[in-house]
Amino acid sequence: MANPPHGGELKDLIARDAPKHKELAAEAESLPAVYLTERQLCDLELIISGGFSPLEGFMNEKDYNGVVAENRLSDGNLFSMPITLDVSQAQIDELGVKAGARITLRDFRDDRNLAIITVDDVYKPDKTKEAKEVFGGDGDHPAVKYLYETAQEFYVGGKLDAINRLEHYDYVALRYTPAEMRLHFDKLGWQKIVAFQTRNPMHRAHRELTVRAARARQANVLIHPVVGLTKPGDIDHFTRVRVYQALLPRYPNGMAVLGLLPLAMRMGGPREAIWHAIIRKNFGATHFIVGRDHAGPGKNKKGEEFYGPYDAQYAVEKYKNELGIEVVPFQMMTYLPDSDEYRPKDEVPAGVRTLDISGTELRNRLRTGREIPEWFSYPEVVRVLRESHPPRSAQGFTVFLTGYQNSGKDAIARALHVTLNQQGGRSVSLLLGETVRAELSSELGFSRADRTRNIGRIAFVASELTRSGAAVIAAPIAPFEDARQHAKELVEKYGDFYLVHVATSLEHAEKTDKRGIYAKARAGEIKGFTGVDDPYETPAKASLTVDIEKTSVRSAVHQIVLMLESEGLLDRL
Repeated sequence: MANPPHGGELKDLIARDAPKHKELAAEAESLPAVYLTERQLCDLELIISGGFSPLEGFMNEKDYNGVVAENRLSDGNLFSMPITLDVSQAQIDELGVKAGARITLRDFRDDRNLAIITVDDVYKPDKTKEAKEVFGGDGDHPAVKYLYETAQEFYVGGKLDAINRLEHYDYVALRYTPAEMRLHFDKLGWQKIVAFQTRNPMHRAHRELTVRAARARQANVLIHPVVGLTKPGDIDHFTRVRVYQALLPRYPNGMAVLGLLPLAMRMGGPREAIWHAIIRKNFGATHFIVGRDHAGPGKNKKGEEFYGPYDAQYAVEKYKNELGIEVVPFQMMTYLPDSDEYRPKDEVPAGVRTLDISGTELRNRLRTGREIPEWFSYPEVVRVLRESHPPRSAQGFTVFLTGYQNSGKDAIARALHVTLNQQGGRSVSLLLGETVRAELSSELGFSRADRTRNIGRIAFVASELTRSGAAVIAAPIAPFEDARQHAKELVEKYGDFYLVHVATSLEHAEKTDKRGIYAKARAGEIKGFTGVDDPYETPAKASLTVDIEKTSVRSAVHQIVLMLESEGLLDRL
């Protein structure tokens, strides 16, 4: 197929298969279908658009083994990241997945048929080897966790026939395929393009870095941020894209363009850097900025870095001739206040005053509403970030009370609800265990699985309300530590989570039970009752512990309010 002058040959499956679209669409309706996960959708989009060229499908066992062991496909082409379609044994049995079968690949979000895979093989990968060779083997690495905890047992390899592009509803004008990006460069008359990979907001230092890189090579800049899956906890792509759009006019006229990359990152350090370089070459870039600890996930639980600071740069440099794209080492930039300029740190003479703001410090300033100076970031960028990071007193949070039936947790929750409503400033939602059981979980019983499912529903509602800026008070019994931890993780994607253990003893809760519920449980009329014939796991790490035997409801509420106030979540009392 014809290709624009930038980059190597593209495997643009959408363009290749367009003439037989009608036949493929009809066939897809008659075939068994696999619904793709979010990560698989990202991979498929870049396979069929040519972003993963020379791939034309998900890797079969021979290609997979070559990539894991030697960064090479079976035909000798350089490729550093396994691109695999993982399926379960149940899917294999139900859909008849075997060599020679044709299976429709479908979008789980809207049931659209995207492609048909002709199966080469179904194989069981050596996940231990993949974890070690590709990601370094550390069990704390997010990609290693995904491999063991999320990815299914088997991989399906085979080439694809493309039917439809994925349907996006955000930033459509910025979503260039590789062929479209190359044509855009050709239309602009650009010959040299420096690509900049990012999954974070950009500030003045990034602008200075990319402008310096482009000027030194008489090139232009492609700002090419990842808008697929990035590291958990990263700023959402909507906020980031608004930042990039705000920053773009700060480049010299006509120097930079913005295009979005629907990539599912693995945070794979050196392997990922090589992969990113291959992708940018496919998009038409001639140069690629590789940063310090490029695509690294940070530190493990021991505080150790997963990769060396320059491992990624060394890896890409090793293959630079084969990659067909020139590596631009990331220069750490620092601000010189006396001359009001940015310079690479290694070019600053000894004794010259410098200023820097770390990512952690920036997040703290956003959270607390403190000033972000213009030397660090442009006002229009800060404005976007502040819109997505309201001050602490306007941020949502969840107070999650756990304890025995009749421990006083419901009374505390109701009193806290009234107290926060009286203070005002944000909406307050109350999720009592009995209410949730009646309205959301009436079909559930009291087995461990059903209890966990019930807490999961509470956590989902709490997380959505937290995201919207509400104060959420949840008060289920929540007897199991793993369910409470899951709730915490879900809510903390969007705001703070405070676990309050109402540690009133079982004896006191039972002795003061005027409704006679414990008596019914003791008589066997209620089965699976926490504290009688079902366990309660004491929280390992509560934010606050209160005990109604030793303190009043009013005092317990006051302790919670003081905790929230000390965290800056309430206006000063």
